[in-house]
Amino acid sequence: MKATKENNYLYNPFLKIRARDLRKNGTKSEAYLWKFVLSKRLLGYKFLRQRPVLNFIADFMCPELLLIIEADGITHYNDEAKIKDANRQKILEEAGFRVLRFDDFVIIENIGFVNEIVKNEIEDIERRMYGLI
Repeated sequence: MKATKENNYLYNPFLKIRARDLRKNGTKSEAYLWKFVLSKRLLGYKFLRQRPVLNFIADFMCPELLLIIEADGITHYNDEAKIKDANRQKILEEAGFRVLRFDDFVIIENIGFVNEIVKNEIEDIERRMYGLI
C-alpha cells in the first residue's frame, strides 16, 4: 500500500503512546536535527517528530514530500540492527517514502552538512514532483 493523504500517510494509531514517549526522551542528535534543521519548516515544509508509520516510528517525517529522516545512534551499528534497518527502509520505500539516514556523530559534529543534504533532497523531490527530472 502506498502512503497518501487519504490514508493519513499510513499513520499507525497503535504506536501513538510510544511515539509520544520517544518525543519526550529523544537523543541528543535528534534534538540537534530538530532544533537546527527541521523545526524551522525547511524550505517551507513541515516535519513531524517520531511519527508512527506502518509498524515503525520514523524519527522525522514530512508528509507532503513523503520524506523520512532517521538519526542512527550506536544501537544501529551491529549487524542485526543493520539488517533490521535495511528491511525497514525497504518497506518504507515500497510504501512511497524516501528515507535519509544520518549517523549521530555526523549530525552533532557537522549539522551544516546535514542541513545541505536535506535541502538537496527536498529540491530533488520537488523536481520529481513537478516533472522537472
